[in-house]
Amino acid sequence: MSDMPDEQFSRRACLKFAAASASALATGDVLSTAALGESPSPPVKPKSVAAVVTVYGPGSHADVIVGKILEGWKQDGGLGPALKLASLYVEHFPNDDLSRSLARKHGVPMFKSIEQTVTVGGNSIPIDGVISIAEHGDYPWNEFGQHLYPRRRFFEEITDTFRKYDRVVPVFNDKHPGPVWEDAKWMYDRACEMKVPFMAGSSLPVSFRKPDIAVPMGSVIEAAVGIGYDGLDIYGSHALDSYQCIAERRRGAKPAVKSVQFFEGDAVWKALDDGVVSRSLFDAAMSVVPRANGTVSNIQAPREGLILFECEDGFRGAQFMLQSVNRTAVAVQLSGRQNPIAMQFEERTEPRHPHFAYLLKGIEQMMHTGRPAYPAERSVLTSGILDRAIQSRARGGRKLATPELAIHYQPVDYPHAPHPDLTSRPTPN
Repeated sequence: MSDMPDEQFSRRACLKFAAASASALATGDVLSTAALGESPSPPVKPKSVAAVVTVYGPGSHADVIVGKILEGWKQDGGLGPALKLASLYVEHFPNDDLSRSLARKHGVPMFKSIEQTVTVGGNSIPIDGVISIAEHGDYPWNEFGQHLYPRRRFFEEITDTFRKYDRVVPVFNDKHPGPVWEDAKWMYDRACEMKVPFMAGSSLPVSFRKPDIAVPMGSVIEAAVGIGYDGLDIYGSHALDSYQCIAERRRGAKPAVKSVQFFEGDAVWKALDDGVVSRSLFDAAMSVVPRANGTVSNIQAPREGLILFECEDGFRGAQFMLQSVNRTAVAVQLSGRQNPIAMQFEERTEPRHPHFAYLLKGIEQMMHTGRPAYPAERSVLTSGILDRAIQSRARGGRKLATPELAIHYQPVDYPHAPHPDLTSRPTPN
Protein backbone atom coordinates (compact mmCIF):
# COMPACT_ATOMS: atom_id res chain seq x y z
CA MET A 1 0.00 0.00 0.00
CA SER A 2 1.10 3.52 -0.65
CA ASP A 3 2.21 5.51 2.37
CA MET A 4 0.59 8.63 0.91
CA PRO A 5 -2.67 9.37 2.80
CA ASP A 6 -4.44 10.87 -0.24
CA GLU A 7 -3.84 7.67 -2.19
CA GLN A 8 -5.12 5.38 0.53
CA PHE A 9 -8.50 3.77 0.01
CA SER A 10 -9.60 5.08 3.41
CA ARG A 11 -8.84 1.63 4.74
CA ARG A 12 -8.37 2.71 8.36
CA ALA A 13 -11.83 4.25 8.37
CA CYS A 14 -13.27 1.04 6.93
CA LEU A 15 -11.42 -1.65 8.87
CA LYS A 16 -14.06 -2.19 11.52
CA PHE A 17 -16.85 -1.97 8.95
CA ALA A 18 -15.28 -4.55 6.63
CA ALA A 19 -14.13 -6.83 9.45
CA ALA A 20 -17.59 -6.94 10.99
CA SER A 21 -19.19 -7.85 7.67
CA ALA A 22 -16.56 -10.49 6.92
CA SER A 23 -16.95 -12.00 10.37
CA ALA A 24 -20.72 -12.24 10.04
CA LEU A 25 -20.44 -13.81 6.60
CA ALA A 26 -17.69 -16.23 7.60
CA THR A 27 -19.56 -17.45 10.67
CA GLY A 28 -22.76 -18.01 8.73
CA ASP A 29 -24.65 -15.31 10.59
CA VAL A 30 -26.80 -14.79 7.52
CA LEU A 31 -29.87 -16.33 6.01
CA SER A 32 -29.40 -19.69 4.32
CA THR A 33 -29.41 -19.60 0.53
CA ALA A 34 -28.88 -23.30 0.04
CA ALA A 35 -32.13 -23.34 -1.88
CA LEU A 36 -32.07 -20.14 -3.87
CA GLY A 37 -35.49 -18.66 -4.28
CA GLU A 38 -36.88 -19.97 -1.05
CA SER A 39 -38.16 -17.30 1.27
CA PRO A 40 -35.88 -16.90 4.30
CA SER A 41 -36.96 -19.51 6.88
CA PRO A 42 -40.70 -18.94 6.50
CA PRO A 43 -42.94 -17.82 7.95
CA VAL A 44 -41.20 -14.45 7.90
CA LYS A 45 -42.54 -10.98 7.36
CA PRO A 46 -41.44 -9.37 4.08
CA LYS A 47 -39.00 -6.51 4.41
CA SER A 48 -40.00 -3.21 2.87
CA VAL A 49 -37.73 -1.54 0.34
CA ALA A 50 -37.66 1.69 -1.61
CA ALA A 51 -36.51 1.64 -5.23
CA VAL A 52 -34.67 4.57 -6.79
CA VAL A 53 -34.26 4.11 -10.55
CA THR A 54 -33.41 6.06 -13.68
CA VAL A 55 -35.78 4.34 -16.13
CA TYR A 56 -38.35 1.57 -15.76
CA GLY A 57 -39.11 0.16 -19.21
CA PRO A 58 -39.43 -3.39 -20.57
CA GLY A 59 -36.22 -5.35 -20.07
CA SER A 60 -34.55 -2.57 -18.08
CA HIS A 61 -32.69 -3.44 -14.91
CA ALA A 62 -35.53 -1.89 -12.95
CA ASP A 63 -37.95 -4.20 -14.75
CA VAL A 64 -36.00 -7.39 -14.08
CA ILE A 65 -35.18 -6.54 -10.45
CA VAL A 66 -38.03 -4.45 -9.06
CA GLY A 67 -40.48 -6.27 -11.34
CA LYS A 68 -39.70 -9.50 -9.51
CA ILE A 69 -40.63 -7.91 -6.19
CA LEU A 70 -43.94 -6.77 -7.63
CA GLU A 71 -44.82 -9.74 -9.86
CA GLY A 72 -42.86 -12.74 -8.56
CA TRP A 73 -39.59 -14.44 -9.44
CA LYS A 74 -40.80 -15.23 -12.96
CA GLN A 75 -42.82 -12.00 -13.25
CA ASP A 76 -45.92 -14.03 -14.02
CA GLY A 77 -47.91 -13.18 -10.91
CA GLY A 78 -46.48 -16.16 -9.03
CA LEU A 79 -44.37 -16.46 -5.94
CA GLY A 80 -41.60 -14.00 -5.25
CA PRO A 81 -39.10 -12.77 -2.67
CA ALA A 82 -39.91 -11.86 0.92
CA LEU A 83 -39.73 -8.19 -0.01
CA LYS A 84 -42.38 -5.53 -0.40
CA LEU A 85 -41.97 -2.39 -2.50
CA ALA A 86 -42.88 0.54 -0.24
CA SER A 87 -42.10 3.44 -2.57
CA LEU A 88 -40.66 4.23 -5.99
CA TYR A 89 -38.69 7.07 -7.58
CA VAL A 90 -38.24 7.11 -11.36
CA GLU A 91 -36.21 9.87 -13.00
CA HIS A 92 -37.25 9.57 -16.66
CA PHE A 93 -40.47 8.38 -18.31
CA PRO A 94 -39.93 7.24 -21.92
CA ASN A 95 -42.89 6.13 -24.03
CA ASP A 96 -42.52 2.51 -22.93
CA ASP A 97 -42.54 3.34 -19.20
CA LEU A 98 -43.92 0.57 -17.00
CA SER A 99 -43.55 2.20 -13.60
CA ARG A 100 -46.75 4.20 -13.41
CA SER A 101 -49.05 1.37 -14.45
CA LEU A 102 -47.33 -1.13 -12.15
CA ALA A 103 -47.35 1.33 -9.24
CA ARG A 104 -51.10 1.80 -9.68
CA LYS A 105 -51.66 -1.94 -9.99
CA HIS A 106 -49.76 -2.75 -6.78
CA GLY A 107 -50.64 0.34 -4.78
CA VAL A 108 -47.07 1.62 -4.58
CA PRO A 109 -46.67 5.36 -4.04
CA MET A 110 -44.34 7.21 -6.41
CA PHE A 111 -42.49 10.34 -5.34
CA LYS A 112 -40.75 13.18 -7.12
CA SER A 113 -37.63 13.20 -4.94
CA ILE A 114 -35.30 10.58 -3.53
CA GLU A 115 -35.73 11.94 -0.01
CA GLN A 116 -39.51 11.53 -0.21
CA THR A 117 -39.05 8.01 -1.58
CA VAL A 118 -36.76 6.94 1.26
CA THR A 119 -39.11 8.46 3.86
CA VAL A 120 -42.22 7.23 1.97
CA GLY A 121 -43.48 10.80 2.11
CA GLY A 122 -43.14 11.10 5.88
CA ASN A 123 -40.67 12.48 8.40
CA SER A 124 -38.82 9.26 9.25
CA ILE A 125 -37.32 6.26 7.48
CA PRO A 126 -39.88 3.43 7.83
CA ILE A 127 -38.32 1.10 5.24
CA ASP A 128 -35.82 -1.75 5.66
CA GLY A 129 -33.61 -1.06 2.64
CA VAL A 130 -33.06 0.77 -0.64
CA ILE A 131 -32.41 -0.59 -4.13
CA SER A 132 -30.64 1.94 -6.36
CA ILE A 133 -30.68 1.23 -10.10
CA ALA A 134 -28.95 3.91 -12.16
CA GLU A 135 -28.81 2.05 -15.46
CA HIS A 136 -30.45 2.96 -18.79
CA GLY A 137 -31.75 6.40 -19.68
CA ASP A 138 -30.58 9.55 -21.41
CA TYR A 139 -27.39 10.51 -19.56
CA PRO A 140 -24.17 12.01 -20.93
CA TRP A 141 -21.00 10.19 -21.94
CA ASN A 142 -17.56 11.49 -21.08
CA GLU A 143 -14.59 11.71 -23.44
CA PHE A 144 -13.39 8.24 -22.39
CA GLY A 145 -16.59 6.43 -23.38
CA GLN A 146 -17.97 6.11 -19.85
CA HIS A 147 -21.73 6.50 -19.55
CA LEU A 148 -22.25 8.89 -16.66
CA TYR A 149 -25.18 7.29 -14.91
CA PRO A 150 -26.02 9.08 -11.64
CA ARG A 151 -25.01 6.27 -9.28
CA ARG A 152 -23.05 8.58 -6.98
CA ARG A 153 -25.80 11.21 -6.98
CA PHE A 154 -28.42 8.60 -6.13
CA PHE A 155 -26.29 7.19 -3.32
CA GLU A 156 -25.47 10.66 -2.03
CA GLU A 157 -29.14 11.66 -1.86
CA ILE A 158 -30.09 8.32 -0.26
CA THR A 159 -27.43 8.62 2.43
CA ASP A 160 -28.06 12.34 2.95
CA THR A 161 -31.59 11.28 3.84
CA PHE A 162 -30.22 8.67 6.26
CA ARG A 163 -28.19 11.40 7.95
CA LYS A 164 -31.08 13.88 8.06
CA TYR A 165 -33.46 11.39 9.68
CA ASP A 166 -30.82 9.61 11.77
CA ARG A 167 -31.39 6.09 10.50
CA VAL A 168 -29.32 3.84 8.23
CA VAL A 169 -30.66 0.87 6.23
CA PRO A 170 -28.96 -1.45 3.69
CA VAL A 171 -28.43 -0.20 0.13
CA PHE A 172 -27.90 -2.23 -3.03
CA ASN A 173 -26.29 -0.41 -5.97
CA ASP A 174 -26.94 -2.09 -9.29
CA LYS A 175 -23.78 -2.82 -11.36
CA HIS A 176 -20.46 -1.17 -10.57
CA PRO A 177 -20.32 1.91 -8.40
CA GLY A 178 -19.01 4.96 -10.17
CA PRO A 179 -18.66 4.64 -13.11
CA VAL A 180 -15.58 6.85 -12.73
CA TRP A 181 -13.19 5.80 -9.98
CA GLU A 182 -13.50 9.00 -7.95
CA ASP A 183 -17.24 8.40 -7.62
CA ALA A 184 -16.85 4.70 -6.78
CA LYS A 185 -14.33 5.56 -4.07
CA TRP A 186 -16.57 8.30 -2.70
CA MET A 187 -19.54 5.94 -2.50
CA TYR A 188 -17.62 3.25 -0.67
CA ASP A 189 -15.96 5.71 1.68
CA ARG A 190 -19.35 7.13 2.60
CA ALA A 191 -20.78 3.65 3.17
CA CYS A 192 -17.87 2.96 5.53
CA GLU A 193 -18.15 6.31 7.28
CA MET A 194 -21.90 5.96 7.89
CA LYS A 195 -21.79 2.17 8.45
CA VAL A 196 -24.28 1.58 5.65
CA PRO A 197 -24.62 -2.13 4.77
CA PHE A 198 -23.68 -1.87 1.10
CA MET A 199 -23.72 -4.25 -1.86
CA ALA A 200 -23.07 -3.64 -5.52
CA GLY A 201 -22.28 -5.48 -8.69
CA SER A 202 -23.28 -7.54 -11.68
CA SER A 203 -25.84 -10.32 -11.88
CA LEU A 204 -23.38 -12.58 -13.74
CA PRO A 205 -21.35 -13.89 -10.76
CA VAL A 206 -24.53 -15.54 -9.44
CA SER A 207 -25.83 -16.63 -12.85
CA PHE A 208 -25.91 -20.04 -14.53
CA ARG A 209 -22.61 -21.38 -15.85
CA LYS A 210 -22.08 -23.43 -18.96
CA PRO A 211 -20.75 -25.95 -18.16
CA ASP A 212 -21.79 -25.77 -14.52
CA ILE A 213 -18.43 -25.43 -12.75
CA ALA A 214 -17.81 -24.33 -9.19
CA VAL A 215 -14.20 -23.50 -8.31
CA PRO A 216 -13.72 -24.44 -4.63
CA MET A 217 -12.66 -21.74 -2.20
CA GLY A 218 -8.93 -21.99 -1.48
CA SER A 219 -8.07 -23.59 -4.83
CA VAL A 220 -4.49 -23.29 -6.08
CA ILE A 221 -5.17 -21.19 -9.17
CA GLU A 222 -2.06 -20.82 -11.29
CA ALA A 223 -3.62 -18.50 -13.86
CA ALA A 224 -6.99 -17.30 -15.15
CA VAL A 225 -8.15 -15.63 -18.35
CA GLY A 226 -11.46 -13.83 -18.84
CA ILE A 227 -13.39 -13.10 -22.03
CA GLY A 228 -15.83 -10.20 -22.21
CA TYR A 229 -17.64 -8.38 -24.98
CA ASP A 230 -19.29 -5.14 -26.09
CA GLY A 231 -18.38 -1.73 -24.62
CA LEU A 232 -15.72 -1.39 -21.96
CA ASP A 233 -17.87 0.61 -19.58
CA ILE A 234 -21.18 -1.20 -20.05
CA TYR A 235 -19.93 -4.79 -20.16
CA GLY A 236 -16.41 -4.56 -18.79
CA SER A 237 -17.93 -4.36 -15.32
CA HIS A 238 -19.83 -7.61 -15.89
CA ALA A 239 -16.71 -9.29 -17.25
CA LEU A 240 -14.44 -8.18 -14.42
CA ASP A 241 -16.98 -9.06 -11.71
CA SER A 242 -17.28 -12.53 -13.26
CA TYR A 243 -13.50 -12.88 -13.47
CA GLN A 244 -12.94 -11.71 -9.92
CA CYS A 245 -15.61 -13.98 -8.41
CA ILE A 246 -13.45 -16.88 -9.64
CA ALA A 247 -9.93 -15.45 -9.16
CA GLU A 248 -10.68 -14.36 -5.58
CA ARG A 249 -11.07 -18.03 -4.66
CA ARG A 250 -7.35 -18.69 -5.04
CA ARG A 251 -5.48 -19.82 -1.96
CA GLY A 252 -3.98 -16.94 -0.01
CA ALA A 253 -5.42 -14.34 -2.36
CA LYS A 254 -4.39 -10.74 -1.83
CA PRO A 255 -6.66 -9.06 -4.37
CA ALA A 256 -5.27 -5.51 -4.00
CA VAL A 257 -4.17 -4.34 -7.45
CA LYS A 258 -0.76 -2.69 -7.93
CA SER A 259 -0.93 -1.83 -11.63
CA VAL A 260 -3.29 -1.83 -14.61
CA GLN A 261 -2.48 -1.70 -18.33
CA PHE A 262 -4.67 -1.76 -21.43
CA PHE A 263 -3.70 -3.28 -24.77
CA GLU A 264 -5.59 -3.05 -28.04
CA GLY A 265 -5.33 -4.25 -31.63
CA ASP A 266 -2.08 -6.00 -32.55
CA ALA A 267 -0.73 -5.56 -29.01
CA VAL A 268 -3.41 -7.97 -27.78
CA TRP A 269 -2.24 -10.79 -30.02
CA LYS A 270 1.41 -10.00 -29.29
CA ALA A 271 0.71 -10.53 -25.57
CA LEU A 272 -0.55 -14.00 -26.45
CA ASP A 273 2.30 -14.75 -28.88
CA ASP A 274 4.91 -13.65 -26.33
CA GLY A 275 3.41 -15.78 -23.58
CA VAL A 276 2.42 -12.81 -21.41
CA VAL A 277 -1.04 -14.42 -21.35
CA SER A 278 -1.55 -18.17 -21.61
CA ARG A 279 -2.68 -19.22 -25.08
CA SER A 280 -4.19 -22.46 -23.76
CA LEU A 281 -6.32 -20.55 -21.23
CA PHE A 282 -7.40 -18.05 -23.88
CA ASP A 283 -8.39 -20.88 -26.22
CA ALA A 284 -10.28 -22.63 -23.43
CA ALA A 285 -12.25 -19.49 -22.58
CA MET A 286 -13.02 -18.84 -26.24
CA SER A 287 -14.30 -22.40 -26.65
CA VAL A 288 -17.31 -21.77 -24.38
CA VAL A 289 -18.58 -18.47 -25.83
CA PRO A 290 -20.54 -17.95 -29.05
CA ARG A 291 -19.06 -15.92 -31.88
CA ALA A 292 -20.46 -12.59 -32.99
CA ASN A 293 -19.63 -9.51 -35.01
CA GLY A 294 -19.93 -6.60 -32.64
CA THR A 295 -20.39 -3.05 -33.88
CA VAL A 296 -19.47 -1.01 -30.81
CA SER A 297 -18.05 2.44 -31.56
CA ASN A 298 -14.30 2.77 -31.09
CA ILE A 299 -14.65 5.30 -28.28
CA GLN A 300 -16.60 2.71 -26.27
CA ALA A 301 -14.23 -0.18 -27.06
CA PRO A 302 -11.69 -1.31 -29.64
CA ARG A 303 -12.30 -4.41 -31.71
CA GLU A 304 -9.82 -6.30 -29.50
CA GLY A 305 -8.81 -5.21 -26.02
CA LEU A 306 -6.92 -6.72 -23.10
CA ILE A 307 -6.79 -5.55 -19.49
CA LEU A 308 -3.75 -6.78 -17.56
CA PHE A 309 -3.56 -6.12 -13.83
CA GLU A 310 -1.07 -7.23 -11.20
CA CYS A 311 -2.24 -8.14 -7.72
CA GLU A 312 -0.42 -7.72 -4.44
CA ASP A 313 0.24 -11.47 -4.22
CA GLY A 314 1.83 -11.53 -7.69
CA PHE A 315 -1.19 -12.97 -9.44
CA ARG A 316 -1.67 -11.45 -12.90
CA GLY A 317 -5.22 -10.83 -14.06
CA ALA A 318 -5.98 -11.05 -17.77
CA GLN A 319 -9.35 -9.85 -19.05
CA PHE A 320 -9.98 -9.76 -22.81
CA MET A 321 -12.72 -7.57 -24.28
CA LEU A 322 -13.58 -8.72 -27.81
CA GLN A 323 -16.17 -7.77 -30.41
CA SER A 324 -15.95 -11.24 -31.97
CA VAL A 325 -17.94 -12.88 -29.14
CA ASN A 326 -21.17 -12.02 -27.32
CA ARG A 327 -20.90 -13.69 -23.92
CA THR A 328 -18.66 -13.69 -20.85
CA ALA A 329 -16.35 -16.54 -19.84
CA VAL A 330 -13.48 -17.40 -17.51
CA ALA A 331 -10.87 -20.15 -17.92
CA VAL A 332 -8.77 -21.30 -14.98
CA GLN A 333 -5.63 -23.40 -14.64
CA LEU A 334 -5.76 -25.31 -11.38
CA SER A 335 -2.66 -26.85 -9.88
CA GLY A 336 -2.45 -30.58 -10.51
CA ARG A 337 -4.73 -30.50 -13.56
CA GLN A 338 -3.31 -30.98 -17.01
CA ASN A 339 -5.98 -29.01 -18.84
CA PRO A 340 -7.71 -25.76 -17.94
CA ILE A 341 -11.39 -25.58 -17.04
CA ALA A 342 -13.63 -22.93 -18.59
CA MET A 343 -17.16 -21.69 -18.02
CA GLN A 344 -19.54 -19.26 -19.68
CA PHE A 345 -21.59 -16.97 -17.45
CA GLU A 346 -25.00 -17.36 -19.05
CA GLU A 347 -27.44 -14.55 -19.77
CA ARG A 348 -30.67 -16.46 -20.17
CA THR A 349 -33.65 -14.43 -21.23
CA GLU A 350 -36.46 -16.72 -20.07
CA PRO A 351 -38.21 -16.58 -17.74
CA ARG A 352 -37.61 -12.83 -17.58
CA HIS A 353 -33.81 -12.87 -17.27
CA PRO A 354 -33.58 -15.38 -14.41
CA HIS A 355 -30.00 -14.48 -13.41
CA PHE A 356 -31.47 -11.28 -11.99
CA ALA A 357 -33.67 -13.43 -9.75
CA TYR A 358 -30.52 -14.89 -8.22
CA LEU A 359 -29.09 -11.40 -7.81
CA LEU A 360 -32.34 -10.36 -6.12
CA LYS A 361 -32.00 -13.34 -3.80
CA GLY A 362 -28.73 -11.89 -2.54
CA ILE A 363 -30.38 -8.51 -2.13
CA GLU A 364 -33.25 -10.14 -0.23
CA GLN A 365 -30.74 -11.79 2.10
CA MET A 366 -29.10 -8.46 2.90
CA MET A 367 -32.41 -6.75 3.55
CA HIS A 368 -33.36 -9.46 6.06
CA THR A 369 -30.03 -9.74 7.86
CA GLY A 370 -28.78 -6.18 7.60
CA ARG A 371 -25.48 -7.54 6.26
CA PRO A 372 -24.15 -7.85 2.70
CA ALA A 373 -24.60 -11.30 1.17
CA TYR A 374 -21.11 -10.92 -0.33
CA PRO A 375 -18.52 -8.14 -0.12
CA ALA A 376 -19.09 -4.86 -1.94
CA GLU A 377 -15.31 -4.51 -2.07
CA ARG A 378 -15.16 -6.91 -5.01
CA SER A 379 -17.25 -4.63 -7.20
CA VAL A 380 -15.50 -1.52 -5.92
CA LEU A 381 -12.17 -3.11 -6.87
CA THR A 382 -13.35 -4.18 -10.33
CA SER A 383 -14.83 -0.72 -10.87
CA GLY A 384 -11.39 0.70 -10.15
CA ILE A 385 -9.65 -1.76 -12.44
CA LEU A 386 -12.04 -0.90 -15.25
CA ASP A 387 -11.68 2.85 -14.80
CA ARG A 388 -7.88 2.60 -14.70
CA ALA A 389 -7.90 0.39 -17.81
CA ILE A 390 -9.94 3.03 -19.62
CA GLN A 391 -7.48 5.68 -18.43
CA SER A 392 -4.55 3.53 -19.61
CA ARG A 393 -6.15 3.28 -23.02
CA ALA A 394 -6.56 7.06 -23.17
CA ARG A 395 -2.81 7.36 -22.44
CA GLY A 396 -1.78 5.10 -25.27
CA GLY A 397 -1.64 1.89 -23.26
CA ARG A 398 0.65 3.19 -20.54
CA LYS A 399 1.01 0.94 -17.49
CA LEU A 400 -0.49 2.75 -14.51
CA ALA A 401 0.54 2.24 -10.91
CA THR A 402 -2.61 1.95 -8.80
CA PRO A 403 -1.91 2.44 -5.08
CA GLU A 404 -5.52 3.62 -4.80
CA LEU A 405 -6.64 0.04 -5.53
CA ALA A 406 -5.06 -1.37 -2.36
CA ILE A 407 -8.40 -2.93 -1.52
CA HIS A 408 -8.52 -6.01 0.68
CA TYR A 409 -11.51 -8.18 1.47
CA GLN A 410 -12.43 -11.70 2.50
CA PRO A 411 -14.31 -13.52 -0.30
CA VAL A 412 -17.49 -15.43 0.54
CA ASP A 413 -18.48 -18.82 -0.83
CA TYR A 414 -21.78 -17.50 -2.13
CA PRO A 415 -23.64 -19.89 -4.48
CA HIS A 416 -24.43 -19.41 -8.14
CA ALA A 417 -27.36 -20.76 -10.14
CA PRO A 418 -28.94 -23.23 -10.61
CA HIS A 419 -30.54 -24.11 -7.31
CA PRO A 420 -33.94 -25.56 -6.42
CA ASP A 421 -36.75 -23.84 -8.27
CA LEU A 422 -37.50 -20.28 -7.19
CA THR A 423 -41.09 -21.26 -6.40
CA SER A 424 -40.11 -24.05 -4.00
CA ARG A 425 -41.58 -22.19 -1.01
CA PRO A 426 -44.32 -19.61 -0.81
CA THR A 427 -43.58 -16.00 -0.10
CA PRO A 428 -45.05 -15.19 3.33
CA ASN A 429 -47.87 -12.70 3.59
